[in-house]
Amino acid sequence: MSVQRLKMASLEYDQFRALDDRTVGVEGAELEIEHPRIVTEVFERMIRDHDFDLAEMGMTYYLRTLEFDDPPFIALPVFPARVFRHSAIFVNADSGIRRPKDLEGRRIGEFATYGHDAGVWAKGALADDFGVDPTASSWVVGGLDRAIAPIDYIPFLHPPQTDVSLARPGADLGTMLEAGEIDALISGNVPQAVLNGSPKVRRLFPNYGRVEREYFARTGIFPIAHVMVMKREAVAADPTLASRIYRALEASRAIALNDYRAGRVTNFVESMLPWLNELVELGTDVLGPDPWAYGIEANRTTIDTFLRYHWEQGLSTRRITVDEIFAASLRDTSMSGSTPRKTR
Repeated sequence: MSVQRLKMASLEYDQFRALDDRTVGVEGAELEIEHPRIVTEVFERMIRDHDFDLAEMGMTYYLRTLEFDDPPFIALPVFPARVFRHSAIFVNADSGIRRPKDLEGRRIGEFATYGHDAGVWAKGALADDFGVDPTASSWVVGGLDRAIAPIDYIPFLHPPQTDVSLARPGADLGTMLEAGEIDALISGNVPQAVLNGSPKVRRLFPNYGRVEREYFARTGIFPIAHVMVMKREAVAADPTLASRIYRALEASRAIALNDYRAGRVTNFVESMLPWLNELVELGTDVLGPDPWAYGIEANRTTIDTFLRYHWEQGLSTRRITVDEIFAASLRDTSMSGSTPRKTR
Protein backbone atom coordinates (compact mmCIF):
# COMPACT_ATOMS: atom_id res chain seq x y z
CA MET A 1 0.00 0.00 0.00
CA SER A 2 1.49 3.33 -1.04
CA VAL A 3 2.10 6.04 1.55
CA GLN A 4 0.46 9.40 0.88
CA ARG A 5 2.88 12.34 0.82
CA LEU A 6 1.58 15.55 2.41
CA LYS A 7 3.20 18.98 2.73
CA MET A 8 2.49 21.03 5.84
CA ALA A 9 3.59 24.55 6.79
CA SER A 10 3.35 26.49 10.03
CA LEU A 11 5.44 28.33 12.54
CA GLU A 12 7.45 26.10 14.84
CA TYR A 13 4.93 25.56 17.62
CA ASP A 14 5.45 23.36 20.65
CA GLN A 15 2.07 21.74 19.96
CA PHE A 16 3.44 20.43 16.63
CA ARG A 17 6.80 19.24 17.98
CA ALA A 18 5.74 15.59 18.15
CA LEU A 19 4.96 15.76 14.43
CA ASP A 20 8.39 17.24 13.71
CA ASP A 21 10.25 14.52 15.61
CA ARG A 22 7.88 11.82 14.29
CA THR A 23 6.68 10.74 17.72
CA VAL A 24 3.25 10.84 16.09
CA GLY A 25 2.23 10.89 12.47
CA VAL A 26 -0.74 10.83 10.15
CA GLU A 27 -2.07 7.35 9.62
CA GLY A 28 -1.28 6.18 6.09
CA ALA A 29 0.63 9.34 5.23
CA GLU A 30 4.04 10.96 5.46
CA LEU A 31 4.25 14.62 6.49
CA GLU A 32 6.88 16.92 5.03
CA ILE A 33 6.85 19.96 7.32
CA GLU A 34 8.16 23.48 6.69
CA HIS A 35 8.49 26.16 9.35
CA PRO A 36 9.11 29.52 7.63
CA ARG A 37 10.23 32.30 9.96
CA ILE A 38 7.47 34.69 8.88
CA VAL A 39 3.96 33.29 9.11
CA THR A 40 2.51 35.52 6.39
CA GLU A 41 4.86 33.74 4.00
CA VAL A 42 2.85 30.59 4.69
CA PHE A 43 -0.43 32.46 4.11
CA GLU A 44 0.74 33.92 0.82
CA ARG A 45 2.22 30.72 -0.57
CA MET A 46 -0.92 28.80 0.31
CA ILE A 47 -3.38 31.36 -1.07
CA ARG A 48 -1.42 32.32 -4.21
CA ASP A 49 0.06 28.99 -5.22
CA HIS A 50 -1.62 26.31 -3.07
CA ASP A 51 1.88 25.20 -2.08
CA PHE A 52 0.82 22.98 0.82
CA ASP A 53 -1.71 20.27 1.58
CA LEU A 54 -2.07 21.55 5.14
CA ALA A 55 -1.15 25.04 6.30
CA GLU A 56 -1.54 27.53 9.09
CA MET A 57 -3.62 30.54 8.08
CA GLY A 58 -4.88 33.64 9.83
CA MET A 59 -8.61 33.35 10.53
CA THR A 60 -9.42 36.48 8.55
CA TYR A 61 -7.22 35.36 5.66
CA TYR A 62 -9.08 32.06 5.53
CA LEU A 63 -12.50 33.71 5.80
CA ARG A 64 -11.66 36.07 2.95
CA THR A 65 -10.86 33.12 0.68
CA LEU A 66 -14.51 32.13 1.16
CA GLU A 67 -15.30 35.22 -0.94
CA PHE A 68 -13.53 33.64 -3.94
CA ASP A 69 -15.76 32.24 -6.70
CA ASP A 70 -14.41 28.77 -5.96
CA PRO A 71 -13.17 28.75 -2.32
CA PRO A 72 -10.05 26.54 -2.34
CA PHE A 73 -9.68 25.66 1.35
CA ILE A 74 -11.55 24.12 4.25
CA ALA A 75 -10.51 24.45 7.89
CA LEU A 76 -9.78 21.93 10.60
CA PRO A 77 -10.76 22.91 14.18
CA VAL A 78 -7.07 23.19 15.07
CA PHE A 79 -5.89 26.55 16.37
CA PRO A 80 -2.10 26.92 16.61
CA ALA A 81 -2.09 30.60 17.67
CA ARG A 82 -4.28 32.22 20.31
CA VAL A 83 -3.57 35.64 21.85
CA PHE A 84 -5.54 38.10 23.95
CA ARG A 85 -5.70 41.41 22.10
CA HIS A 86 -6.26 44.25 24.57
CA SER A 87 -2.45 44.35 24.60
CA ALA A 88 -2.41 44.98 20.83
CA ILE A 89 -3.66 48.59 21.06
CA PHE A 90 -0.94 51.26 21.24
CA VAL A 91 -1.24 55.04 21.43
CA ASN A 92 1.00 58.04 21.01
CA ALA A 93 1.63 59.43 24.50
CA ASP A 94 0.92 63.00 23.34
CA SER A 95 -2.29 62.15 21.48
CA GLY A 96 -4.59 62.83 24.40
CA ILE A 97 -6.06 59.33 24.18
CA ARG A 98 -6.75 58.23 27.73
CA ARG A 99 -9.75 55.91 27.39
CA PRO A 100 -11.05 53.68 24.61
CA LYS A 101 -13.76 56.10 23.47
CA ASP A 102 -11.03 58.66 22.72
CA LEU A 103 -10.04 56.53 19.72
CA GLU A 104 -13.07 57.73 17.79
CA GLY A 105 -12.24 60.46 15.29
CA ARG A 106 -8.53 59.65 15.42
CA ARG A 107 -6.08 58.47 12.78
CA ILE A 108 -5.23 54.88 13.61
CA GLY A 109 -2.69 52.56 12.03
CA GLU A 110 -3.31 48.87 11.48
CA PHE A 111 -0.69 46.29 10.70
CA ALA A 112 -0.73 44.45 7.35
CA THR A 113 -4.36 44.84 6.31
CA TYR A 114 -7.57 46.43 7.50
CA GLY A 115 -9.00 43.79 9.80
CA HIS A 116 -5.96 41.61 10.46
CA ASP A 117 -6.68 38.97 13.12
CA ALA A 118 -5.52 41.09 16.05
CA GLY A 119 -7.46 44.04 14.65
CA VAL A 120 -10.70 42.09 14.35
CA TRP A 121 -10.52 41.01 17.99
CA ALA A 122 -9.38 44.38 19.31
CA LYS A 123 -12.05 46.36 17.43
CA GLY A 124 -14.69 43.84 18.44
CA ALA A 125 -13.84 44.10 22.13
CA LEU A 126 -13.66 47.90 21.91
CA ALA A 127 -17.11 47.97 20.33
CA ASP A 128 -18.74 45.42 22.65
CA ASP A 129 -17.29 46.64 25.93
CA PHE A 130 -16.62 50.35 25.39
CA GLY A 131 -18.99 51.40 22.59
CA VAL A 132 -16.14 52.37 20.23
CA ASP A 133 -17.29 52.67 16.59
CA PRO A 134 -14.37 51.84 14.25
CA THR A 135 -16.11 53.62 11.35
CA ALA A 136 -15.74 56.90 13.27
CA SER A 137 -11.95 56.82 12.85
CA SER A 138 -9.68 56.94 9.82
CA TRP A 139 -7.31 54.02 9.27
CA VAL A 140 -3.85 53.70 7.77
CA VAL A 141 -2.63 50.22 6.79
CA GLY A 142 1.04 49.36 6.49
CA GLY A 143 4.08 47.56 7.83
CA LEU A 144 5.41 47.72 11.36
CA ASP A 145 8.94 49.06 11.82
CA ARG A 146 9.52 48.42 8.12
CA ALA A 147 7.56 49.24 5.01
CA ILE A 148 5.71 46.40 3.31
CA ALA A 149 4.02 46.03 -0.03
CA PRO A 150 0.22 46.00 0.09
CA ILE A 151 -1.22 42.53 0.69
CA ASP A 152 -2.99 41.82 -2.58
CA TYR A 153 -3.66 38.09 -2.39
CA ILE A 154 -6.84 38.47 -0.29
CA PRO A 155 -9.76 40.87 -0.82
CA PHE A 156 -9.12 44.28 0.76
CA LEU A 157 -12.54 44.64 2.38
CA HIS A 158 -13.83 47.37 4.66
CA PRO A 159 -17.12 49.20 5.22
CA PRO A 160 -17.71 51.75 2.43
CA GLN A 161 -18.21 54.55 4.95
CA THR A 162 -14.86 53.89 6.61
CA ASP A 163 -11.82 55.94 5.61
CA VAL A 164 -9.05 53.40 4.97
CA SER A 165 -5.81 54.21 3.17
CA LEU A 166 -2.39 52.69 2.67
CA ALA A 167 0.68 54.14 4.35
CA ARG A 168 2.77 56.22 2.00
CA PRO A 169 5.57 54.32 0.20
CA GLY A 170 8.54 53.70 2.46
CA ALA A 171 6.66 54.57 5.66
CA ASP A 172 6.13 52.22 8.58
CA LEU A 173 3.51 52.44 11.28
CA GLY A 174 5.85 52.09 14.25
CA THR A 175 7.83 55.18 13.26
CA MET A 176 4.63 57.04 12.38
CA LEU A 177 3.16 56.32 15.81
CA GLU A 178 6.25 57.45 17.67
CA ALA A 179 6.39 60.64 15.57
CA GLY A 180 2.70 61.42 16.12
CA GLU A 181 1.74 61.00 12.46
CA ILE A 182 -0.89 58.54 13.65
CA ASP A 183 -2.59 58.72 17.03
CA ALA A 184 -2.89 55.02 17.71
CA LEU A 185 -2.00 51.62 16.31
CA ILE A 186 -3.55 48.15 16.42
CA SER A 187 -0.98 45.48 15.77
CA GLY A 188 -0.53 41.84 16.68
CA ASN A 189 3.22 42.53 16.68
CA VAL A 190 4.71 44.88 19.28
CA PRO A 191 6.27 48.11 17.90
CA GLN A 192 9.99 48.45 18.40
CA ALA A 193 9.40 51.77 20.16
CA VAL A 194 7.59 49.91 22.93
CA LEU A 195 10.33 47.28 23.17
CA ASN A 196 12.88 50.11 23.38
CA GLY A 197 10.94 51.83 26.18
CA SER A 198 10.19 54.99 24.18
CA PRO A 199 8.26 57.54 26.26
CA LYS A 200 6.36 58.53 23.10
CA VAL A 201 4.41 55.27 22.81
CA ARG A 202 2.33 53.37 25.37
CA ARG A 203 -0.41 50.78 25.46
CA LEU A 204 -4.02 51.90 25.71
CA PHE A 205 -4.37 49.38 28.55
CA PRO A 206 -1.10 49.57 30.53
CA ASN A 207 -2.39 46.86 32.88
CA TYR A 208 -3.39 44.71 29.92
CA GLY A 209 -2.77 41.40 31.69
CA ARG A 210 -5.38 42.16 34.33
CA VAL A 211 -7.79 43.54 31.72
CA GLU A 212 -7.42 40.41 29.58
CA ARG A 213 -7.91 38.08 32.54
CA GLU A 214 -11.07 39.96 33.50
CA TYR A 215 -12.24 39.73 29.89
CA PHE A 216 -11.79 35.96 29.89
CA ALA A 217 -13.55 35.58 33.24
CA ARG A 218 -16.51 37.53 31.86
CA THR A 219 -16.72 36.09 28.34
CA GLY A 220 -14.95 32.72 28.39
CA ILE A 221 -13.18 33.79 25.17
CA PHE A 222 -9.50 33.01 24.54
CA PRO A 223 -9.11 34.70 21.13
CA ILE A 224 -8.13 32.49 18.20
CA ALA A 225 -5.68 34.02 15.74
CA HIS A 226 -4.87 31.21 13.29
CA VAL A 227 -6.43 28.00 12.05
CA MET A 228 -5.14 25.04 10.06
CA VAL A 229 -6.60 24.70 6.56
CA MET A 230 -6.53 22.07 3.82
CA LYS A 231 -7.25 22.04 0.12
CA ARG A 232 -10.91 21.27 -0.46
CA GLU A 233 -10.09 19.06 -3.41
CA ALA A 234 -7.91 16.81 -1.24
CA VAL A 235 -10.65 16.43 1.36
CA ALA A 236 -13.23 15.68 -1.33
CA ALA A 237 -10.96 13.06 -2.90
CA ASP A 238 -10.36 11.26 0.42
CA PRO A 239 -13.17 11.57 2.99
CA THR A 240 -10.93 10.10 5.75
CA LEU A 241 -8.03 12.51 5.27
CA ALA A 242 -9.24 15.42 7.41
CA SER A 243 -10.02 13.12 10.33
CA ARG A 244 -6.66 11.34 10.10
CA ILE A 245 -4.79 14.63 10.09
CA TYR A 246 -6.89 16.00 12.94
CA ARG A 247 -6.14 12.96 15.09
CA ALA A 248 -2.41 13.38 14.53
CA LEU A 249 -2.47 17.09 15.33
CA GLU A 250 -4.51 16.46 18.46
CA ALA A 251 -2.13 13.71 19.61
CA SER A 252 0.83 16.06 19.14
CA ARG A 253 -0.92 18.80 21.11
CA ALA A 254 -1.68 16.39 23.94
CA ILE A 255 1.99 15.42 24.17
CA ALA A 256 2.99 19.10 24.36
CA LEU A 257 0.45 19.66 27.13
CA ASN A 258 1.82 16.67 29.06
CA ASP A 259 5.35 18.05 28.59
CA TYR A 260 4.31 21.25 30.33
CA ARG A 261 2.87 19.26 33.21
CA ALA A 262 6.10 17.28 33.48
CA GLY A 263 8.18 20.48 33.26
CA ARG A 264 6.74 21.69 36.53
CA VAL A 265 8.56 18.88 38.35
CA THR A 266 11.96 20.42 37.53
CA ASN A 267 10.78 24.05 37.51
CA PHE A 268 11.41 24.21 33.75
CA VAL A 269 15.18 24.35 34.21
CA GLU A 270 15.69 23.82 30.46
CA SER A 271 14.26 27.31 29.84
CA MET A 272 16.01 30.64 30.42
CA LEU A 273 12.76 32.15 31.75
CA PRO A 274 12.44 32.12 35.56
CA TRP A 275 9.19 31.58 37.50
CA LEU A 276 7.56 29.55 34.74
CA ASN A 277 5.89 27.36 37.35
CA GLU A 278 4.14 30.44 38.72
CA LEU A 279 3.07 31.43 35.21
CA VAL A 280 1.72 27.94 34.49
CA GLU A 281 -0.19 27.98 37.77
CA LEU A 282 -1.65 31.42 36.98
CA GLY A 283 -2.67 30.26 33.52
CA THR A 284 -4.33 27.16 34.92
CA ASP A 285 -6.14 29.14 37.63
CA VAL A 286 -7.52 31.61 35.06
CA LEU A 287 -7.99 29.53 31.91
CA GLY A 288 -8.40 26.02 33.26
CA PRO A 289 -6.24 22.94 32.68
CA ASP A 290 -6.59 22.81 28.88
CA PRO A 291 -7.05 26.29 27.39
CA TRP A 292 -5.63 25.29 24.00
CA ALA A 293 -8.32 22.73 23.24
CA TYR A 294 -9.00 21.83 19.62
CA GLY A 295 -12.43 20.89 18.30
CA ILE A 296 -15.53 22.86 17.39
CA GLU A 297 -17.69 22.59 20.50
CA ALA A 298 -14.93 23.56 22.93
CA ASN A 299 -14.40 26.72 20.87
CA ARG A 300 -17.85 27.46 19.44
CA THR A 301 -18.45 30.68 21.38
CA THR A 302 -15.00 32.04 20.52
CA ILE A 303 -15.28 31.14 16.83
CA ASP A 304 -18.80 32.54 16.52
CA THR A 305 -17.73 35.78 18.18
CA PHE A 306 -14.92 36.19 15.66
CA LEU A 307 -17.35 35.48 12.80
CA ARG A 308 -19.74 38.09 14.18
CA TYR A 309 -16.98 40.67 14.45
CA HIS A 310 -15.80 39.85 10.94
CA TRP A 311 -19.27 40.53 9.55
CA GLU A 312 -19.97 43.61 11.70
CA GLN A 313 -16.64 45.14 10.63
CA GLY A 314 -17.45 44.74 6.93
CA LEU A 315 -14.91 41.99 6.31
CA SER A 316 -17.48 39.37 5.25
CA THR A 317 -20.27 39.95 2.77
CA ARG A 318 -22.56 37.69 4.82
CA ARG A 319 -22.81 36.29 8.34
CA ILE A 320 -20.80 33.07 8.15
CA THR A 321 -21.72 30.24 10.53
CA VAL A 322 -19.36 28.15 12.62
CA ASP A 323 -20.08 24.72 11.16
CA GLU A 324 -19.73 25.72 7.52
CA ILE A 325 -16.08 26.72 7.83
CA PHE A 326 -14.87 23.28 8.97
CA ALA A 327 -14.54 19.94 7.22
CA ALA A 328 -17.84 18.07 7.49
CA SER A 329 -16.16 14.97 8.96
CA LEU A 330 -14.99 17.03 11.95
CA ARG A 331 -18.22 18.76 12.88
CA ASP A 332 -18.77 16.36 15.76
CA THR A 333 -15.45 17.21 17.45
CA SER A 334 -17.20 17.85 20.73
CA MET A 335 -14.17 17.54 22.95
CA SER A 336 -10.40 17.62 22.88
CA GLY A 337 -7.85 15.58 24.74
CA SER A 338 -7.09 12.49 22.66
CA THR A 339 -4.70 10.03 24.20
CA PRO A 340 -1.24 10.45 22.64
CA ARG A 341 -0.02 7.42 20.75
CA LYS A 342 3.21 6.67 18.96
CA THR A 343 2.87 5.70 15.32
CA ARG A 344 6.55 5.23 14.55
